[in-house]
Amino acid sequence: MLVMAINSTGLQPDREANDNRFHSSASLAPDVVEAFASTMLRCVECAALYPAIEAGKPPRYRCDCGAVLDVEQEFRLPQRADRARQAARDVDSMLYGLGSEIDAGTPSAGSPWRQIFDERAATPPIWSISSDQMLLDHSGVWRYRELILPAPERYVVSRPEGNTSLYPVGIENCVASRSGHRQIGVFAGLERFYLKHEGENPTGSFKDRGMTVGVTMAHLLGSKAVACASTGNTSASLASYAAQAGMEGIVFLPSGNVSAGKLAQSLAYGARTVQIDGDFDDAMRLVEQVCNELGIYLLNSLNPFRVEGQKAIGFELLQQLDWQVPDWLVLPAGNLGNTSAIGKAFRQAYELSLISHLPRFAAIQAEGASPFYRSFKNGFKQRETMQADTVATAIRIGDPVSYARARRVIEETNGVVESVTDAEILAAKAVIDRSGIGCEPASAATLAGVRKLVAQGVIKRDDKVVGILTGNLLKDSKTGIPQAVSGGSVKATIEAVRSALAE
Repeated sequence: MLVMAINSTGLQPDREANDNRFHSSASLAPDVVEAFASTMLRCVECAALYPAIEAGKPPRYRCDCGAVLDVEQEFRLPQRADRARQAARDVDSMLYGLGSEIDAGTPSAGSPWRQIFDERAATPPIWSISSDQMLLDHSGVWRYRELILPAPERYVVSRPEGNTSLYPVGIENCVASRSGHRQIGVFAGLERFYLKHEGENPTGSFKDRGMTVGVTMAHLLGSKAVACASTGNTSASLASYAAQAGMEGIVFLPSGNVSAGKLAQSLAYGARTVQIDGDFDDAMRLVEQVCNELGIYLLNSLNPFRVEGQKAIGFELLQQLDWQVPDWLVLPAGNLGNTSAIGKAFRQAYELSLISHLPRFAAIQAEGASPFYRSFKNGFKQRETMQADTVATAIRIGDPVSYARARRVIEETNGVVESVTDAEILAAKAVIDRSGIGCEPASAATLAGVRKLVAQGVIKRDDKVVGILTGNLLKDSKTGIPQAVSGGSVKATIEAVRSALAE
């Protein structure tokens, strides 16, 4: 492992830019070419269209106009679902007339998809020596593989990930045995409130959902190394999945702005860690330049395939709710990859008739890192950027990459963007922590934002709301957590213990 420190003006590698040490294989396997034949990348600004992969050419992360790209693909039911599809057609023929075709408006159009995903979710996690199929079905990402990435299964790199808890924490929907959890609903002022905890992923954050897809893409492209800029969670996830796949992991971190727990993960997994004398936005600019020059596969949310993996958060929470749509989906907003991905998941679920309508989205930013909120307040007439500063390091981002994608989600769901102070974030974190669930500071922006929107009357007390917690409590073991007091021990006697407990 190696830790390097450089300034934000540039990286001077010890090898020439044309060194092929990192470059991917020139040729693509025939099954890869066939699998991606109908997958395209479309510019979110000018709508230009590009092939998803091209043999002999470097991966494309941006349109020629400079804007980010979005994945477009055809969704095809597995062959074994044909009979279910035909049964759905028969039902629709009876209901809507002979010869009618299933479309997104007919009630049973989504039933074959629901049946497939529900069957896979019911598969017990039995680790057969010879069956990769079991592994894919048990993953909370690859369970929905037809909607995520058309990769041949032999290339998939999975821990597995996902299958995170959806906690009922509202005043009414929280069970009696979890009175601590109900305090979250009381704090928020909501009767029906759920928290989906993405901190329960293998490396402790939602990033694993995107990283399993990103590293799978790197694997099928024959990449030797992967890299990212990170405030900590992305780097930990990349380091883990790169190590699993036998690739070199390289992470760019803003110096002094990453918690010790997140840095420790990257180092433990063997990643090469480059600490930048600058902020996340400086690191992001540098890593994109380095990846393009050295042929390293980039795995920030600028990579459209990584965002595809994060869609699985939306699919999974819908499945946990028996495909019933909440009134609101609330989540922290930093680089805006999650807002973009989960919004896209709901849009696609609607198009496939998995659901009947879209929820409203609320993206919550820290006041000191709120460029998206400022853009929202001016009606998205101008894209705002800023020098970010907040205790919630995971969302300390002043120039979010996925701005255009996230803007579409807010606009098409009649959503809102709100900002909360660091004090409000830490107050919400204390409630989540004391409930026994726990989260890192950025996650608590969700609860702080919900409380604020309920107080404003934007979210109604009886609305059904799902909030996303993005990271594990141990990601940051200092911010907002009471620290042990030195010299606070007592004598090893029952009298001393009684006295201490009586205080």
